[in-house]
Amino acid sequence: MKIKIYIKILILLLCVGQGNITAQNETSDNIPKLKNPVTAQYLSKNLRKSQPRLVLNSSIERDLKNKIKTDPVVKNMYAAVKLNAQGIYNKPLLERIVTGRRLLSVSREMLYRVNMLGMVYVIEKDPQVLRRLNDEVVAVCNFTDWNPSHYLDVAEMAMAVALALDWTAGKLPKQTIALAENALIEKGIKPSWPANGRNPSWAYGNNNWNQVCNGGMIAASIAIAEKDPVLASKTISRALDGLPHSLVEYMPDGVYPEGSTYWDYGTSFSVVTIAMLESAFGTDFGHTNYPAFKESAVFRVLANAPSGWYYNFADCGDRRGVNGDAVLAWFATKTGNKAFFEKDRFLMPVNQMSKLDRLDGASLVWISQYKEKDDIKVPAAWKGEGANPVVIFKSDENDPRQYYFGGKGGRGTVNHGNMDGGSFVFELNGVRWVVDPGNQGYNELERTGFDLWGKCQDCQRWTLLTKNNFGHSTLTVNDQLHIVDGLATIKEFKTGENPEAVIDMTPTFKGQLAKAERKFTKDSPISLLIEDNIETSESTRLITWQLITTSDVELVKGGAILSNGDKKLKIENLSHPTLSMSVVSLYPAPLELDRQMEGLKRIELRIPAWTVKNKNDKIRIRLSAL
Repeated sequence: MKIKIYIKILILLLCVGQGNITAQNETSDNIPKLKNPVTAQYLSKNLRKSQPRLVLNSSIERDLKNKIKTDPVVKNMYAAVKLNAQGIYNKPLLERIVTGRRLLSVSREMLYRVNMLGMVYVIEKDPQVLRRLNDEVVAVCNFTDWNPSHYLDVAEMAMAVALALDWTAGKLPKQTIALAENALIEKGIKPSWPANGRNPSWAYGNNNWNQVCNGGMIAASIAIAEKDPVLASKTISRALDGLPHSLVEYMPDGVYPEGSTYWDYGTSFSVVTIAMLESAFGTDFGHTNYPAFKESAVFRVLANAPSGWYYNFADCGDRRGVNGDAVLAWFATKTGNKAFFEKDRFLMPVNQMSKLDRLDGASLVWISQYKEKDDIKVPAAWKGEGANPVVIFKSDENDPRQYYFGGKGGRGTVNHGNMDGGSFVFELNGVRWVVDPGNQGYNELERTGFDLWGKCQDCQRWTLLTKNNFGHSTLTVNDQLHIVDGLATIKEFKTGENPEAVIDMTPTFKGQLAKAERKFTKDSPISLLIEDNIETSESTRLITWQLITTSDVELVKGGAILSNGDKKLKIENLSHPTLSMSVVSLYPAPLELDRQMEGLKRIELRIPAWTVKNKNDKIRIRLSAL
């Protein structure tokens, strides 16, 4: 299976054109490229002259206004935008308040305000809205800078100011337009071109920073293209060369390595960037059809568990909100697939919605363009290869038992990754019995001097329960950390009524075990079988099987019983019935800086290596509803 996937990728790479190569040869890696004809001359010939031209243009605006009158979903979502816009008037103008090392919360609030107020102005041309937009733009453009030491802050602010200029289409005061254009150049774009001539790391990086920062620079460059076409063209050209280095991370199957909420972040900026390019140039330069990008919508849908939790691996948030998924709706518009369009959530009474997302003004455009063509259900058993491979088994959405399993490979060195290879989450009857401890606030850790982002074997990140293997439902050997760069991969996968997946964890335990393979099987509609095939080495002293839960635990002969209200789950120790399980309380967590999760505990089965016959052992544990 894995060989076929690699052959498929190789053929794909050989078939893709070479594209442009920058002077620094930044894009010489053998990955699919975007088309990149952008020069100052190209801008002069091909960039739409009239505004708006970012996400909107005259024809898109006309169609949107018509849909607000005729389409119940678009009408309701526009009402939500108006409600959110109304709430902005009572808020003070933004100030340059840096939290830790970030201005990001201010930049995001500005992007939110422009999306809400700007879209209302596009539709209604209300002078009151225009005045408030003017005040907002003047306030942030008078900041001393947009915090270029943390470029996400600059990118989101630049996109906000660019959209404000564009959606008001020349109706802001001339002095405001001049102020904003100058700020976009001096505080937005120019800091991305360091004096040493080297590109910033995000420009060709392989994570969400690439998508967000290049998207912000594209928006700013289109906004000032007539004022400085040379700067605009070289910035857009760099972005088109750099973006594939983040897009390739979706390959080959659409898994976003950083988890579902980071899919939302990175992908939201990708789709708004596509919308801007299409409206401004009439092309997205091959972005939409980049390999596995559209397929990532399946990953996003499957990462939503029946309980309302995400499959929250990596630095992912815990739960989704109540609002409809506007980023996913872009994929519905591009594919026509009903499975990606959350109509019921979009039709929710607006006073029951939570605060809209900061790009939900722009998203109204592609929501209005949706036309159902297909109703292709997402698979009940799915696997996604890549830098952080995952496998998911689920029941039909109408099954009252609400079966959900998510398991993974991967390694700690992946972006926003953890030492969680072989770990899993499990839900049944609406209860998440096996949990991932998820993410925790960055600023709270960073302000203490904690090194959250180091990826070496002994780096400080791995002292946290949310990041190391001691906080995940996996194996631990000799009470040691996983090998940080040991990549666990999906070795086998089978669909059907009883799907199976085998994860090769041998690299995870390099120097600790000779071999480790973990097999997950949905052996009935109410149970999950976990089998670990182990081969010890001379250094193996202890093998610990772990399950992380917040449920109540009762240790019984041959296993344990988990309880949550009137619901119960049985843990059966099928392979080592003479060895008793034990429970380690993780609340409070071992470190003060750890995330504190009420009721968190680790169930362990500890197997001394001396009990293993002929160096080979199989651990078999079954989870089933009672």
